[in-house]
Amino acid sequence: MPPADNARFLVEASKARSRQARERAEEAITRAARRSERPTVVGIANTAGVSRSWLYTQTDLITAINQLQQRAPAPHRSPRHAASDASLHRRLETALERNRQLRDQVADLTRKLETAHGEIRRLRTLAQPSTPTVPDPC
Repeated sequence: MPPADNARFLVEASKARSRQARERAEEAITRAARRSERPTVVGIANTAGVSRSWLYTQTDLITAINQLQQRAPAPHRSPRHAASDASLHRRLETALERNRQLRDQVADLTRKLETAHGEIRRLRTLAQPSTPTVPDPC
């Protein structure tokens, strides 16, 4: 007796899962449209219980999300979260000071490296046997 062919049932189950996922995603987009928040693909995917990669394969759903994003402006930072000019100035001063310290450190290490190379050349010269000089027969 040949094994049972369950492929038809697997295909039907797969189509049902895909249809349900699509319905959940459409419902999440509809709910996002009712809110004044700016929807994101991540938020829609999480709400619908689908993966972002699957959602990105549904071009019409992505188009709908993009249209909602265009309708709802991106959230702006409130003034209390924005860095003050004084804070930015202090951060710049700190970065410049650190830059000066690193330049000094590089210069110091470069001098030490040059000294070490000079010492290595000197020691190599001392370690090489000298070639005897032959007097010129003229």
